[in-house]
Amino acid sequence: MCVIKTQRQSLGPAPTAIISAPGNTPLKIIYISHLHPPANANLQNIGGMQTVSLQLLGNLQQRSDVSVFPLVVESPWQGTEVRTLGFLIKLLGTLPRIIQQQQADVVLFSSMVTAALAPLLHSRVSIPMVAINHGQDVTLPIRIYQQWVPKVFHHLQGVISVSAATQAASLERGLRPTKSFVLPNAMNIEPRPYHQQVSREWIESIFQINLEGKHLLLSVGRQVQRKGHAWFIQQVLPKLKQPIVYLLIGQGPETQYLQQLRTQSPYPEQIIVAGRTTAEILQHAYDAADLLVMPNIPVEGDMEGFGVVVLEANEARTPVVAADLEGLQDVVQNGRNGFKVTPLNAHQFTQTIDDVLESKLAFLADAAYDWVTQQYAWSRVCEQYIDVLHQVTKTLSTVSSR
Repeated sequence: MCVIKTQRQSLGPAPTAIISAPGNTPLKIIYISHLHPPANANLQNIGGMQTVSLQLLGNLQQRSDVSVFPLVVESPWQGTEVRTLGFLIKLLGTLPRIIQQQQADVVLFSSMVTAALAPLLHSRVSIPMVAINHGQDVTLPIRIYQQWVPKVFHHLQGVISVSAATQAASLERGLRPTKSFVLPNAMNIEPRPYHQQVSREWIESIFQINLEGKHLLLSVGRQVQRKGHAWFIQQVLPKLKQPIVYLLIGQGPETQYLQQLRTQSPYPEQIIVAGRTTAEILQHAYDAADLLVMPNIPVEGDMEGFGVVVLEANEARTPVVAADLEGLQDVVQNGRNGFKVTPLNAHQFTQTIDDVLESKLAFLADAAYDWVTQQYAWSRVCEQYIDVLHQVTKTLSTVSSR
């Protein structure tokens, strides 16, 4: 079911150290997203970009220094293409009127997909339009889309990239540096009980495995080529000295191939291709795991814009060993929340994982939690978003008054 939400909310106390709009008037934002999960949606229908959209909007709505009017499509990940097309067509006719009715100050598109309307709207919209881009929504290897991307950048007044790699891909496609900002994704972090042993027993029961005396490695995400899961199973797993079980959660075009690799492995009991799971299973997996592994490989036209799963794992005190590639370069800091490894370097991956499991795990577990709570809580990042939106609106106002 597709539901378009258009309610306006302004709730909660304002945090300290904010930049106020002129005259202390709340900044009025039209927030547009085609990737908004349905209320009470099962985790299996929610992608990383959907989670970001949901949490960013929720945190904006809790502030008193902004007023948000959401225009969002509530739908599961599957089938969103058809819903999105109808949503965008409708917006072309209605957005200018909504902006006028709400006396809005700025439009914030949650991705380049919705921002694709900017060239068609610019003559009828007099307020700044700002887009968030995530990586693949910039690099999508479709010729007509790539021809349109520079036009989109030209008619936006600001672009917020979720990583330096995403920013670089945008600049290569014509984005002017003066319009470009880099802000990370974030997550809602709330204190909760953490009992690794309880979760390990839970995972043992669910997947009928024995983790006694073994380390649990975890990969989470859509199972596509760039994630490097198949490469890791073939090139790294057989070389590890530490006793491990490798749990893969997610689904995608490579899922069947990963199942075949498991069957062909000399040690199939080491590999669990779990497919989609519930939120409860995923949380137990994060808590039970010793390491999150992200062995991403370069794939032309596809990229890891950020890596929200790194934050989710770190919040569960699970550090990461990841390829030093694209958006992962920003979110993984050596010795803080894990380690980065040269992509496609099986020896270095093997050596790093064995070293962490043998001697660095206890320190990294605590350090990873401290890192994510200090750097990637929405309370911090949301304030940076508002600062950028104020800066963009102020710049356009200054230019218009000349």
